[in-house]
Amino acid sequence: MPKIKTSRAAAKRFKKTGGGKFKRSKAFKGHFLTKKSARRKRSLRKAGLVDKADTSKVKRLLAG
Repeated sequence: MPKIKTSRAAAKRFKKTGGGKFKRSKAFKGHFLTKKSARRKRSLRKAGLVDKADTSKVKRLLAG
């Protein structure tokens, strides 16, 4: 049985925290930034966490 490869796309997007959760970057920061408030853009800089419902999917993608 061959080894399972890590999804390189997922490896670039998610990092595991000390508590076993997954950090992710927030969406909606790519373009159309003039209509978004400075406060909203500032909060989009911060990292978010992967939702509990999606954690098992991310874990499987990174299980290389």
